[in-house]
Amino acid sequence: MTHVLSAVAWPYANGPRHIGHVAGFGVPSDVFSRYMRMAGHDVLMVSGTDEHGTPILVAADQQGVTARELADKNNAVIVQDLVDLGLSYDLFTRTTTGNHYLVVQEMFETVHRNGYMIEQTTYGAISPSTGRTLPDRYIEGTCPICGYADARGDQCDNCGNQLDPTDLKNPRSKINGETPEFVETQHFFLDLPALAEALQEWLDGREETGLWRPNVIRFSQNILSEIRPRAMTRDIDWGIPVPLDGWREQPTKRLYVWFDAVIGYLSASIEWARRSGDADAWRRWWNDPESLSYYFMGKDNIVFHSQIWPAELLAYDGRGARGGEPGAYGELQLPTEVVSSEFMTMESKQFSTSRGHVILVGDMLSRYQPDALRYFICAAGPETSDSDFTWAEFVQRTNSELVAGWGNLVNRTATMIAKSFGEIPVAGALEEVDEAVLSAVRAAFGTVGDLIGRHRQRAAIAEAMRVVGEVNKYLTVTEPYKMKDESQRERLATVLHVAAQCVLDCNTLLAPFLPHSSNQVWAAYGGRGEFMPMPRIETVEDLDPGHGAGLGSYPVITGDYAATPRWESRPIAVGVKVDKPTPIFTKLDPSVVDEELARV
Repeated sequence: MTHVLSAVAWPYANGPRHIGHVAGFGVPSDVFSRYMRMAGHDVLMVSGTDEHGTPILVAADQQGVTARELADKNNAVIVQDLVDLGLSYDLFTRTTTGNHYLVVQEMFETVHRNGYMIEQTTYGAISPSTGRTLPDRYIEGTCPICGYADARGDQCDNCGNQLDPTDLKNPRSKINGETPEFVETQHFFLDLPALAEALQEWLDGREETGLWRPNVIRFSQNILSEIRPRAMTRDIDWGIPVPLDGWREQPTKRLYVWFDAVIGYLSASIEWARRSGDADAWRRWWNDPESLSYYFMGKDNIVFHSQIWPAELLAYDGRGARGGEPGAYGELQLPTEVVSSEFMTMESKQFSTSRGHVILVGDMLSRYQPDALRYFICAAGPETSDSDFTWAEFVQRTNSELVAGWGNLVNRTATMIAKSFGEIPVAGALEEVDEAVLSAVRAAFGTVGDLIGRHRQRAAIAEAMRVVGEVNKYLTVTEPYKMKDESQRERLATVLHVAAQCVLDCNTLLAPFLPHSSNQVWAAYGGRGEFMPMPRIETVEDLDPGHGAGLGSYPVITGDYAATPRWESRPIAVGVKVDKPTPIFTKLDPSVVDEELARV
Protein backbone atom coordinates (compact mmCIF):
# COMPACT_ATOMS: atom_id res chain seq x y z
CA MET A 1 0.00 0.00 0.00
CA THR A 2 1.25 3.47 -0.93
CA HIS A 3 0.05 6.79 0.47
CA VAL A 4 -1.34 8.75 -2.49
CA LEU A 5 -2.29 12.42 -2.27
CA SER A 6 -4.83 13.59 -4.84
CA ALA A 7 -4.46 17.37 -4.73
CA VAL A 8 -7.33 18.81 -6.74
CA ALA A 9 -7.33 22.41 -7.99
CA TRP A 10 -9.46 24.73 -5.87
CA PRO A 11 -12.50 26.10 -7.77
CA TYR A 12 -12.75 29.87 -7.44
CA ALA A 13 -15.79 31.02 -5.50
CA ASN A 14 -16.71 34.11 -7.52
CA GLY A 15 -19.53 32.12 -9.11
CA PRO A 16 -20.84 28.62 -9.92
CA ARG A 17 -18.52 26.41 -11.98
CA HIS A 18 -19.20 25.26 -15.54
CA ILE A 19 -18.55 21.87 -17.11
CA GLY A 20 -15.24 23.03 -18.59
CA HIS A 21 -13.93 23.51 -15.08
CA VAL A 22 -14.84 20.01 -13.87
CA ALA A 23 -13.45 18.54 -17.10
CA GLY A 24 -10.06 19.90 -16.02
CA PHE A 25 -9.87 19.39 -12.26
CA GLY A 26 -12.91 17.40 -11.17
CA VAL A 27 -13.68 14.21 -13.07
CA PRO A 28 -10.05 13.26 -13.92
CA SER A 29 -9.01 13.52 -10.27
CA ASP A 30 -11.98 11.48 -9.09
CA VAL A 31 -11.44 8.69 -11.64
CA PHE A 32 -7.80 8.44 -10.58
CA SER A 33 -8.58 8.56 -6.85
CA ARG A 34 -11.30 5.94 -7.07
CA TYR A 35 -9.05 3.63 -9.08
CA MET A 36 -6.12 4.05 -6.69
CA ARG A 37 -8.36 3.16 -3.74
CA MET A 38 -9.54 0.08 -5.65
CA ALA A 39 -5.91 -0.84 -6.35
CA GLY A 40 -5.27 -0.92 -2.60
CA HIS A 41 -3.60 2.45 -2.00
CA ASP A 42 -4.33 4.80 0.89
CA VAL A 43 -5.69 7.86 -0.91
CA LEU A 44 -6.23 11.33 0.51
CA MET A 45 -8.21 13.50 -1.91
CA VAL A 46 -8.45 17.15 -0.82
CA SER A 47 -9.49 20.52 -2.13
CA GLY A 48 -11.94 23.36 -1.40
CA THR A 49 -13.21 26.67 -2.65
CA ASP A 50 -10.64 29.42 -3.26
CA GLU A 51 -12.25 32.50 -1.71
CA HIS A 52 -9.75 35.36 -1.58
CA GLY A 53 -8.58 37.85 -4.19
CA THR A 54 -10.03 40.83 -5.99
CA PRO A 55 -12.40 39.01 -8.38
CA ILE A 56 -14.41 38.06 -5.29
CA LEU A 57 -14.50 41.71 -4.22
CA VAL A 58 -15.50 42.91 -7.68
CA ALA A 59 -18.28 40.34 -7.98
CA ALA A 60 -19.48 41.15 -4.46
CA ASP A 61 -19.62 44.87 -5.28
CA GLN A 62 -21.63 44.11 -8.41
CA GLN A 63 -24.13 42.09 -6.39
CA GLY A 64 -24.31 44.48 -3.46
CA VAL A 65 -23.05 41.97 -0.87
CA THR A 66 -19.89 41.49 1.16
CA ALA A 67 -17.04 39.28 -0.04
CA ARG A 68 -17.80 36.81 2.77
CA GLU A 69 -21.49 36.65 1.81
CA LEU A 70 -20.63 36.00 -1.82
CA ALA A 71 -18.12 33.31 -0.88
CA ASP A 72 -20.66 31.63 1.39
CA LYS A 73 -23.29 31.55 -1.35
CA ASN A 74 -21.01 30.21 -4.06
CA ASN A 75 -19.30 27.73 -1.74
CA ALA A 76 -22.68 26.13 -1.02
CA VAL A 77 -23.51 25.89 -4.74
CA ILE A 78 -20.13 24.42 -5.67
CA VAL A 79 -20.21 21.89 -2.82
CA GLN A 80 -23.63 20.64 -3.92
CA ASP A 81 -22.58 20.43 -7.59
CA LEU A 82 -19.44 18.42 -6.83
CA VAL A 83 -21.30 15.99 -4.57
CA ASP A 84 -23.98 15.53 -7.22
CA LEU A 85 -21.22 14.77 -9.73
CA GLY A 86 -19.93 12.11 -7.32
CA LEU A 87 -16.45 13.52 -6.62
CA SER A 88 -15.10 11.44 -3.74
CA TYR A 89 -13.24 14.01 -1.64
CA ASP A 90 -11.93 13.01 1.76
CA LEU A 91 -12.25 16.69 2.53
CA PHE A 92 -13.44 19.59 0.40
CA THR A 93 -13.17 22.71 2.54
CA ARG A 94 -12.50 26.43 1.92
CA THR A 95 -9.70 28.98 2.21
CA THR A 96 -11.52 31.23 4.70
CA THR A 97 -11.23 28.77 7.62
CA GLY A 98 -9.17 29.55 10.71
CA ASN A 99 -7.14 26.40 10.09
CA HIS A 100 -6.18 27.58 6.61
CA TYR A 101 -5.18 31.04 7.87
CA LEU A 102 -2.90 29.51 10.49
CA VAL A 103 -1.25 27.06 8.10
CA VAL A 104 -0.62 29.78 5.51
CA GLN A 105 0.86 32.10 8.11
CA GLU A 106 3.15 29.32 9.39
CA MET A 107 4.32 28.73 5.81
CA PHE A 108 4.98 32.44 5.29
CA GLU A 109 6.85 32.87 8.57
CA THR A 110 9.14 29.91 7.91
CA VAL A 111 9.84 30.89 4.31
CA HIS A 112 10.60 34.42 5.53
CA ARG A 113 12.82 33.14 8.34
CA ASN A 114 14.75 31.01 5.86
CA GLY A 115 15.46 34.14 3.80
CA TYR A 116 13.27 33.50 0.74
CA MET A 117 10.77 36.33 1.33
CA ILE A 118 12.43 39.58 0.35
CA GLU A 119 10.91 43.04 0.74
CA GLN A 120 10.96 45.22 -2.36
CA THR A 121 9.52 48.48 -3.55
CA THR A 122 7.34 48.03 -6.58
CA TYR A 123 4.54 49.79 -8.40
CA GLY A 124 0.90 49.19 -7.67
CA ALA A 125 -1.95 50.12 -9.98
CA ILE A 126 -4.55 52.63 -8.84
CA SER A 127 -7.87 53.48 -10.50
CA PRO A 128 -7.77 57.26 -11.21
CA SER A 129 -11.57 57.54 -10.92
CA THR A 130 -12.04 55.66 -7.62
CA GLY A 131 -8.61 55.74 -5.96
CA ARG A 132 -8.91 52.00 -5.26
CA THR A 133 -6.16 49.51 -5.90
CA LEU A 134 -6.49 47.63 -9.16
CA PRO A 135 -5.38 44.00 -8.85
CA ASP A 136 -3.14 42.46 -11.46
CA ARG A 137 -5.91 40.35 -12.96
CA TYR A 138 -8.04 43.44 -13.58
CA ILE A 139 -5.44 45.10 -15.73
CA GLU A 140 -5.17 44.07 -19.36
CA GLY A 141 -2.84 45.07 -22.13
CA THR A 142 -0.48 43.80 -24.80
CA CYS A 143 1.93 41.09 -23.73
CA PRO A 144 5.54 42.33 -24.08
CA ILE A 145 6.71 38.79 -24.89
CA CYS A 146 4.28 37.42 -27.49
CA GLY A 147 2.23 40.49 -28.44
CA TYR A 148 -1.11 39.03 -27.31
CA ALA A 149 -3.52 41.96 -27.03
CA ASP A 150 -5.52 40.74 -24.02
CA ALA A 151 -2.81 39.64 -21.59
CA ARG A 152 -3.56 40.06 -17.88
CA GLY A 153 -1.41 41.88 -15.38
CA ASP A 154 -0.35 38.65 -13.70
CA GLN A 155 -0.07 36.25 -16.63
CA CYS A 156 -0.43 36.01 -20.39
CA ASP A 157 -2.93 33.26 -21.21
CA ASN A 158 -1.51 33.05 -24.74
CA CYS A 159 2.16 32.30 -23.99
CA GLY A 160 1.79 31.36 -20.31
CA ASN A 161 4.47 33.72 -18.98
CA GLN A 162 4.09 35.45 -15.64
CA LEU A 163 3.83 39.22 -15.87
CA ASP A 164 3.54 42.34 -13.76
CA PRO A 165 1.07 45.08 -14.71
CA THR A 166 3.94 47.45 -15.45
CA ASP A 167 5.20 44.99 -18.09
CA LEU A 168 2.08 45.41 -20.22
CA LYS A 169 1.98 47.70 -23.22
CA ASN A 170 -1.03 50.01 -23.29
CA PRO A 171 -2.43 48.84 -19.92
CA ARG A 172 -6.12 49.39 -19.22
CA SER A 173 -8.57 48.63 -16.45
CA LYS A 174 -10.76 45.63 -17.14
CA ILE A 175 -13.45 47.23 -14.97
CA ASN A 176 -13.93 50.52 -16.79
CA GLY A 177 -11.26 50.73 -19.49
CA GLU A 178 -9.34 53.63 -17.97
CA THR A 179 -5.54 53.76 -17.92
CA PRO A 180 -4.29 52.91 -14.43
CA GLU A 181 -1.86 55.03 -12.46
CA PHE A 182 1.16 53.29 -10.96
CA VAL A 183 2.37 54.30 -7.48
CA GLU A 184 5.18 52.98 -5.29
CA THR A 185 4.27 50.34 -2.72
CA GLN A 186 6.11 47.83 -0.50
CA HIS A 187 5.60 44.10 -0.91
CA PHE A 188 7.16 40.77 -0.06
CA PHE A 189 8.51 38.78 -2.98
CA LEU A 190 9.29 35.08 -3.11
CA ASP A 191 12.95 34.94 -4.12
CA LEU A 192 12.53 32.49 -7.00
CA PRO A 193 16.09 33.02 -8.37
CA ALA A 194 17.45 31.72 -5.05
CA LEU A 195 15.33 28.61 -5.59
CA ALA A 196 15.91 28.21 -9.34
CA GLU A 197 18.70 25.62 -9.08
CA ALA A 198 16.67 23.45 -6.73
CA LEU A 199 13.62 23.82 -8.97
CA GLN A 200 15.65 22.85 -12.03
CA GLU A 201 17.05 19.78 -10.28
CA TRP A 202 13.55 18.72 -9.23
CA LEU A 203 12.08 19.24 -12.72
CA ASP A 204 14.97 17.36 -14.33
CA GLY A 205 14.27 14.48 -11.99
CA ARG A 206 10.59 14.57 -12.89
CA GLU A 207 11.48 14.54 -16.60
CA GLU A 208 13.67 11.48 -16.10
CA THR A 209 10.69 9.51 -14.81
CA GLY A 210 9.00 9.90 -18.20
CA LEU A 211 5.65 10.17 -16.42
CA TRP A 212 4.77 13.82 -16.90
CA ARG A 213 2.77 14.87 -19.92
CA PRO A 214 5.27 16.38 -22.40
CA ASN A 215 3.49 19.73 -22.65
CA VAL A 216 3.56 20.15 -18.86
CA ILE A 217 7.23 19.32 -18.34
CA ARG A 218 8.36 21.42 -21.33
CA PHE A 219 6.36 24.44 -20.24
CA SER A 220 7.58 24.09 -16.65
CA GLN A 221 11.22 23.95 -17.72
CA ASN A 222 10.87 26.82 -20.18
CA ILE A 223 9.54 29.30 -17.62
CA LEU A 224 12.64 28.74 -15.48
CA SER A 225 14.69 30.67 -18.03
CA GLU A 226 12.78 33.86 -17.19
CA ILE A 227 12.58 33.33 -13.43
CA ARG A 228 12.51 36.37 -11.17
CA PRO A 229 11.18 37.30 -7.72
CA ARG A 230 7.39 37.06 -7.52
CA ALA A 231 5.20 39.30 -5.34
CA MET A 232 3.48 37.34 -2.57
CA THR A 233 1.54 40.20 -0.97
CA ARG A 234 -1.06 42.55 -2.41
CA ASP A 235 -2.70 45.89 -1.67
CA ILE A 236 -6.15 44.57 -0.84
CA ASP A 237 -8.35 44.33 2.26
CA TRP A 238 -9.76 40.83 1.66
CA GLY A 239 -7.39 38.01 2.44
CA ILE A 240 -4.96 36.59 4.98
CA PRO A 241 -2.99 39.16 7.02
CA VAL A 242 0.79 39.19 6.71
CA PRO A 243 2.01 37.62 9.98
CA LEU A 244 4.81 40.08 10.75
CA ASP A 245 4.93 43.04 13.09
CA GLY A 246 4.36 46.25 11.18
CA TRP A 247 2.50 44.38 8.44
CA ARG A 248 -0.36 42.58 10.15
CA GLU A 249 -1.62 45.94 11.41
CA GLN A 250 -1.99 47.29 7.89
CA PRO A 251 -5.62 46.77 6.83
CA THR A 252 -4.88 46.88 3.10
CA LYS A 253 -1.89 44.52 2.98
CA ARG A 254 -2.73 40.85 2.50
CA LEU A 255 -1.03 37.70 1.28
CA TYR A 256 -1.48 37.14 -2.44
CA VAL A 257 -4.38 34.79 -3.16
CA TRP A 258 -2.16 32.44 -5.17
CA PHE A 259 0.30 32.20 -2.29
CA ASP A 260 -2.45 31.06 0.02
CA ALA A 261 -4.51 29.00 -2.44
CA VAL A 262 -1.82 26.42 -3.24
CA ILE A 263 -1.09 26.03 0.46
CA GLY A 264 -4.67 24.81 0.66
CA TYR A 265 -3.55 21.32 -0.29
CA LEU A 266 -1.55 21.17 2.91
CA SER A 267 -4.09 22.99 5.10
CA ALA A 268 -6.94 20.78 3.87
CA SER A 269 -4.87 17.69 4.68
CA ILE A 270 -4.22 19.06 8.17
CA GLU A 271 -7.90 19.93 8.66
CA TRP A 272 -8.90 16.43 7.52
CA ALA A 273 -6.46 14.91 10.04
CA ARG A 274 -7.67 17.09 12.87
CA ARG A 275 -11.26 16.10 12.15
CA SER A 276 -10.32 12.41 11.90
CA GLY A 277 -9.17 12.24 15.52
CA ASP A 278 -5.49 11.80 14.60
CA ALA A 279 -4.06 15.31 14.24
CA ASP A 280 -0.78 14.05 12.78
CA ALA A 281 -2.30 11.66 10.22
CA TRP A 282 -1.62 14.11 7.37
CA ARG A 283 2.13 13.59 7.81
CA ARG A 284 1.91 10.18 6.13
CA TRP A 285 1.17 11.96 2.86
CA TRP A 286 3.44 14.99 3.30
CA ASN A 287 6.57 13.96 5.24
CA ASP A 288 7.15 10.45 3.88
CA PRO A 289 9.53 10.42 0.85
CA GLU A 290 7.82 7.22 -0.36
CA SER A 291 4.41 8.88 -0.58
CA LEU A 292 3.07 9.98 -3.97
CA SER A 293 1.25 13.22 -4.81
CA TYR A 294 -0.68 14.14 -7.94
CA TYR A 295 -1.96 17.64 -8.65
CA PHE A 296 -4.95 18.00 -11.01
CA MET A 297 -5.82 21.21 -12.84
CA GLY A 298 -6.37 22.98 -16.15
CA LYS A 299 -3.36 24.16 -18.13
CA ASP A 300 -3.77 27.81 -17.09
CA ASN A 301 -2.64 26.81 -13.59
CA ILE A 302 0.52 24.91 -14.50
CA VAL A 303 2.86 27.73 -13.49
CA PHE A 304 1.49 27.84 -9.95
CA HIS A 305 1.87 24.09 -9.47
CA SER A 306 5.16 23.43 -11.23
CA GLN A 307 6.97 26.59 -10.11
CA ILE A 308 5.32 28.67 -7.37
CA TRP A 309 4.10 25.84 -5.11
CA PRO A 310 7.27 23.74 -5.44
CA ALA A 311 9.29 26.89 -4.75
CA GLU A 312 7.27 27.56 -1.60
CA LEU A 313 7.86 23.98 -0.47
CA LEU A 314 11.59 24.15 -1.18
CA ALA A 315 11.83 27.47 0.65
CA TYR A 316 9.92 26.05 3.63
CA ASP A 317 12.22 23.04 3.69
CA GLY A 318 15.30 25.28 3.44
CA ARG A 319 16.46 23.61 0.23
CA GLY A 320 17.34 26.70 -1.81
CA ALA A 321 20.56 28.67 -2.24
CA ARG A 322 20.05 30.45 1.10
CA GLY A 323 19.69 27.20 3.07
CA GLY A 324 17.42 27.15 6.10
CA GLU A 325 15.47 24.71 8.26
CA PRO A 326 11.95 23.30 7.95
CA GLY A 327 9.30 24.72 10.25
CA ALA A 328 6.81 22.93 12.49
CA TYR A 329 5.44 20.83 9.64
CA GLY A 330 8.77 19.16 8.96
CA GLU A 331 10.24 18.54 5.51
CA LEU A 332 7.38 18.67 3.00
CA GLN A 333 7.45 16.55 -0.15
CA LEU A 334 7.24 18.07 -3.62
CA PRO A 335 4.67 16.96 -6.24
CA THR A 336 5.17 13.59 -7.86
CA GLU A 337 3.30 14.75 -10.92
CA VAL A 338 1.43 17.82 -12.14
CA VAL A 339 -1.49 16.41 -14.13
CA SER A 340 -2.72 19.23 -16.31
CA SER A 341 -5.59 19.01 -18.76
CA GLU A 342 -6.02 21.28 -21.75
CA PHE A 343 -9.11 23.46 -22.33
CA MET A 344 -12.63 22.40 -23.20
CA THR A 345 -14.65 24.68 -25.46
CA MET A 346 -18.39 24.64 -26.10
CA GLU A 347 -19.69 24.47 -29.66
CA SER A 348 -16.25 25.68 -30.86
CA LYS A 349 -16.28 28.79 -28.63
CA GLN A 350 -14.65 29.49 -25.27
CA PHE A 351 -16.88 29.20 -22.23
CA SER A 352 -17.97 32.66 -21.12
CA THR A 353 -20.26 33.11 -18.13
CA SER A 354 -20.53 36.85 -18.76
CA ARG A 355 -21.69 36.29 -22.35
CA GLY A 356 -24.02 33.46 -21.42
CA HIS A 357 -22.04 30.95 -23.48
CA VAL A 358 -21.79 28.46 -20.68
CA ILE A 359 -23.20 25.23 -19.22
CA LEU A 360 -23.15 25.39 -15.44
CA VAL A 361 -22.54 22.11 -13.66
CA GLY A 362 -25.75 22.45 -11.64
CA ASP A 363 -27.85 23.10 -14.74
CA MET A 364 -26.32 20.11 -16.53
CA LEU A 365 -26.97 17.76 -13.64
CA SER A 366 -30.54 18.99 -13.21
CA ARG A 367 -31.36 17.77 -16.73
CA TYR A 368 -29.04 14.83 -17.38
CA GLN A 369 -27.55 11.88 -15.54
CA PRO A 370 -24.25 12.67 -13.81
CA ASP A 371 -22.60 9.60 -15.34
CA ALA A 372 -23.56 10.78 -18.82
CA LEU A 373 -21.51 13.93 -18.22
CA ARG A 374 -18.71 11.97 -16.57
CA TYR A 375 -18.63 9.57 -19.51
CA PHE A 376 -18.35 12.39 -22.04
CA ILE A 377 -15.52 14.05 -20.10
CA CYS A 378 -13.63 10.75 -19.77
CA ALA A 379 -14.15 9.68 -23.37
CA ALA A 380 -13.83 13.03 -25.15
CA GLY A 381 -12.39 15.46 -22.62
CA PRO A 382 -9.35 17.77 -22.89
CA GLU A 383 -6.81 15.26 -21.60
CA THR A 384 -3.77 16.14 -23.74
CA SER A 385 -5.30 18.52 -26.30
CA ASP A 386 -8.16 20.98 -26.36
CA SER A 387 -11.55 19.38 -26.91
CA ASP A 388 -14.97 20.67 -27.84
CA PHE A 389 -18.24 19.89 -26.10
CA THR A 390 -21.16 19.81 -28.52
CA TRP A 391 -24.70 18.81 -27.70
CA ALA A 392 -24.82 16.64 -30.81
CA GLU A 393 -21.83 14.59 -29.64
CA PHE A 394 -23.16 14.43 -26.08
CA VAL A 395 -26.45 12.97 -27.32
CA GLN A 396 -24.69 10.62 -29.74
CA ARG A 397 -22.25 9.24 -27.17
CA THR A 398 -24.96 8.85 -24.54
CA ASN A 399 -27.29 6.98 -26.90
CA SER A 400 -24.87 4.87 -28.94
CA GLU A 401 -22.25 4.10 -26.30
CA LEU A 402 -23.86 4.28 -22.87
CA VAL A 403 -27.42 3.25 -23.74
CA ALA A 404 -26.95 0.96 -26.76
CA GLY A 405 -23.59 -0.42 -25.63
CA TRP A 406 -23.11 -0.76 -21.89
CA GLY A 407 -26.71 -0.19 -20.78
CA ASN A 408 -28.02 -2.68 -23.33
CA LEU A 409 -25.59 -5.38 -22.15
CA VAL A 410 -26.58 -4.85 -18.51
CA ASN A 411 -30.31 -4.85 -19.18
CA ARG A 412 -30.64 -7.67 -21.66
CA THR A 413 -28.48 -10.00 -19.61
CA ALA A 414 -30.45 -9.28 -16.43
CA THR A 415 -33.75 -9.58 -18.32
CA MET A 416 -32.85 -13.03 -19.69
CA ILE A 417 -31.71 -14.22 -16.26
CA ALA A 418 -34.89 -12.91 -14.60
CA LYS A 419 -37.12 -14.48 -17.23
CA SER A 420 -35.40 -17.88 -17.41
CA PHE A 421 -34.15 -18.46 -13.86
CA GLY A 422 -35.01 -15.56 -11.55
CA GLU A 423 -31.54 -15.85 -10.05
CA ILE A 424 -27.90 -16.20 -11.06
CA PRO A 425 -27.75 -19.76 -12.48
CA VAL A 426 -25.11 -22.41 -11.92
CA ALA A 427 -22.71 -22.80 -14.84
CA GLY A 428 -22.14 -26.13 -16.54
CA ALA A 429 -19.04 -27.09 -18.49
CA LEU A 430 -17.43 -24.11 -20.17
CA GLU A 431 -16.83 -24.10 -23.89
CA GLU A 432 -14.01 -22.34 -25.71
CA VAL A 433 -16.17 -19.31 -26.50
CA ASP A 434 -17.01 -18.95 -22.79
CA GLU A 435 -13.39 -19.20 -21.70
CA ALA A 436 -12.35 -16.68 -24.35
CA VAL A 437 -14.74 -13.93 -23.26
CA LEU A 438 -13.99 -14.48 -19.56
CA SER A 439 -10.27 -14.27 -20.30
CA ALA A 440 -10.70 -11.07 -22.33
CA VAL A 441 -12.60 -9.37 -19.52
CA ARG A 442 -10.13 -10.43 -16.82
CA ALA A 443 -7.17 -9.27 -18.90
CA ALA A 444 -8.70 -5.80 -19.07
CA PHE A 445 -8.06 -5.20 -15.37
CA GLY A 446 -4.33 -4.96 -16.06
CA THR A 447 -4.70 -2.88 -19.22
CA VAL A 448 -7.35 -0.44 -18.00
CA GLY A 449 -5.74 -0.05 -14.57
CA ASP A 450 -2.35 0.70 -16.08
CA LEU A 451 -3.86 3.38 -18.32
CA ILE A 452 -5.71 5.08 -15.46
CA GLY A 453 -2.56 4.98 -13.32
CA ARG A 454 -0.71 6.82 -16.10
CA HIS A 455 -3.52 9.39 -16.48
CA ARG A 456 -4.61 8.12 -19.88
CA GLN A 457 -8.28 8.03 -19.06
CA ARG A 458 -9.56 8.42 -22.61
CA ALA A 459 -7.67 5.29 -23.65
CA ALA A 460 -8.71 3.53 -20.44
CA ILE A 461 -12.43 4.04 -20.88
CA ALA A 462 -12.15 3.20 -24.57
CA GLU A 463 -10.55 -0.13 -23.63
CA ALA A 464 -13.22 -0.83 -21.03
CA MET A 465 -15.95 -0.11 -23.59
CA ARG A 466 -14.16 -2.29 -26.15
CA VAL A 467 -14.43 -5.16 -23.68
CA VAL A 468 -18.13 -4.36 -23.22
CA GLY A 469 -18.40 -4.76 -26.98
CA GLU A 470 -16.72 -8.17 -26.76
CA VAL A 471 -19.31 -9.33 -24.24
CA ASN A 472 -22.13 -8.06 -26.44
CA LYS A 473 -20.60 -10.06 -29.32
CA TYR A 474 -20.49 -13.11 -27.06
CA LEU A 475 -24.26 -12.90 -26.57
CA THR A 476 -24.76 -12.40 -30.29
CA VAL A 477 -22.67 -15.49 -31.08
CA THR A 478 -24.09 -17.79 -28.38
CA GLU A 479 -27.71 -16.63 -28.88
CA PRO A 480 -29.09 -17.53 -25.43
CA TYR A 481 -32.41 -15.91 -26.35
CA LYS A 482 -32.96 -18.78 -28.82
CA MET A 483 -32.37 -21.53 -26.23
CA LYS A 484 -35.96 -22.44 -25.45
CA ASP A 485 -35.87 -26.23 -25.30
CA GLU A 486 -35.38 -28.08 -22.02
CA SER A 487 -32.42 -29.89 -23.59
CA GLN A 488 -30.66 -26.52 -23.92
CA ARG A 489 -31.32 -25.39 -20.37
CA GLU A 490 -27.92 -26.30 -18.98
CA ARG A 491 -26.20 -24.50 -21.84
CA LEU A 492 -28.50 -21.49 -21.33
CA ALA A 493 -27.57 -21.41 -17.65
CA THR A 494 -23.87 -21.54 -18.53
CA VAL A 495 -24.07 -18.72 -21.07
CA LEU A 496 -26.09 -16.47 -18.74
CA HIS A 497 -23.78 -17.26 -15.82
CA VAL A 498 -20.78 -16.31 -17.97
CA ALA A 499 -22.55 -13.17 -19.22
CA ALA A 500 -23.44 -12.12 -15.68
CA GLN A 501 -19.83 -12.67 -14.58
CA CYS A 502 -18.65 -10.49 -17.45
CA VAL A 503 -21.21 -7.78 -16.71
CA LEU A 504 -20.17 -7.49 -13.08
CA ASP A 505 -16.49 -7.48 -14.01
CA CYS A 506 -17.14 -4.79 -16.61
CA ASN A 507 -19.02 -2.89 -13.94
CA THR A 508 -15.87 -2.96 -11.81
CA LEU A 509 -13.79 -1.77 -14.77
CA LEU A 510 -16.18 1.15 -15.36
CA ALA A 511 -16.81 1.99 -11.71
CA PRO A 512 -14.11 4.69 -11.36
CA PHE A 513 -15.59 6.46 -14.39
CA LEU A 514 -19.29 5.82 -13.72
CA PRO A 515 -19.77 5.42 -9.96
CA HIS A 516 -23.48 6.28 -9.87
CA SER A 517 -24.49 3.70 -12.46
CA SER A 518 -22.08 1.13 -11.01
CA ASN A 519 -24.25 1.13 -7.91
CA GLN A 520 -27.36 0.64 -10.04
CA VAL A 521 -25.78 -2.25 -11.94
CA TRP A 522 -24.69 -3.82 -8.65
CA ALA A 523 -28.23 -3.59 -7.32
CA ALA A 524 -29.73 -4.98 -10.54
CA TYR A 525 -27.65 -8.14 -10.11
CA GLY A 526 -28.61 -8.67 -6.50
CA GLY A 527 -25.88 -6.70 -4.78
CA ARG A 528 -26.59 -5.05 -1.44
CA GLY A 529 -25.47 -1.62 -0.32
CA GLU A 530 -23.25 0.70 -2.34
CA PHE A 531 -20.76 -0.84 -4.71
CA MET A 532 -18.83 2.43 -5.01
CA PRO A 533 -19.01 4.62 -1.87
CA MET A 534 -20.28 8.11 -2.60
CA PRO A 535 -19.42 11.48 -1.04
CA ARG A 536 -21.70 13.37 1.32
CA ILE A 537 -22.09 16.90 2.65
CA GLU A 538 -21.57 17.57 6.34
CA THR A 539 -21.91 20.84 8.23
CA VAL A 540 -18.95 21.40 10.53
CA GLU A 541 -17.76 24.04 12.98
CA ASP A 542 -14.60 26.04 12.32
CA LEU A 543 -11.74 24.43 14.24
CA ASP A 544 -10.09 27.80 14.93
CA PRO A 545 -12.89 30.33 15.37
CA GLY A 546 -10.55 33.10 16.54
CA HIS A 547 -8.87 33.13 13.15
CA GLY A 548 -9.96 33.11 9.52
CA ALA A 549 -12.97 34.99 8.19
CA GLY A 550 -15.23 34.11 11.13
CA LEU A 551 -17.07 31.28 9.41
CA GLY A 552 -18.70 29.57 12.37
CA SER A 553 -20.24 26.54 10.64
CA TYR A 554 -19.83 25.63 6.98
CA PRO A 555 -20.47 22.70 4.63
CA VAL A 556 -17.70 20.30 3.64
CA ILE A 557 -17.59 17.31 1.32
CA THR A 558 -16.34 14.12 2.90
CA GLY A 559 -17.02 10.39 2.78
CA ASP A 560 -16.16 6.95 4.07
CA TYR A 561 -14.49 5.07 1.23
CA ALA A 562 -13.17 2.11 3.24
CA ALA A 563 -15.66 -0.24 1.53
CA THR A 564 -14.33 0.56 -1.95
CA PRO A 565 -14.16 -2.75 -3.89
CA ARG A 566 -10.83 -4.14 -5.02
CA TRP A 567 -9.66 -3.78 -8.61
CA GLU A 568 -10.12 -7.42 -9.57
CA SER A 569 -12.54 -9.98 -10.90
CA ARG A 570 -14.75 -11.42 -8.17
CA PRO A 571 -16.82 -14.61 -8.65
CA ILE A 572 -20.53 -13.94 -8.90
CA ALA A 573 -22.80 -15.45 -6.25
CA VAL A 574 -24.94 -18.24 -7.62
CA GLY A 575 -28.56 -18.16 -6.50
CA VAL A 576 -28.79 -14.40 -5.96
CA LYS A 577 -32.20 -13.14 -7.03
CA VAL A 578 -32.31 -11.06 -10.24
CA ASP A 579 -35.49 -9.18 -11.17
CA LYS A 580 -36.35 -7.66 -14.51
CA PRO A 581 -34.32 -4.41 -14.49
CA THR A 582 -35.21 -0.87 -15.36
CA PRO A 583 -32.91 0.90 -17.84
CA ILE A 584 -29.68 2.14 -16.26
CA PHE A 585 -29.19 5.02 -18.69
CA THR A 586 -31.73 7.43 -20.16
CA LYS A 587 -31.88 7.61 -23.95
CA LEU A 588 -31.89 11.21 -25.17
CA ASP A 589 -34.22 12.45 -27.87
CA PRO A 590 -32.43 14.17 -30.77
CA SER A 591 -34.54 17.26 -30.04
CA VAL A 592 -32.26 17.84 -27.02
CA VAL A 593 -29.67 19.35 -29.35
CA ASP A 594 -31.92 22.14 -30.62
CA GLU A 595 -33.41 22.72 -27.18
CA GLU A 596 -30.02 23.18 -25.58
CA LEU A 597 -28.61 25.32 -28.36
CA ALA A 598 -31.63 27.61 -27.97
CA ARG A 599 -30.70 28.20 -24.31
CA VAL A 600 -27.37 29.80 -25.21
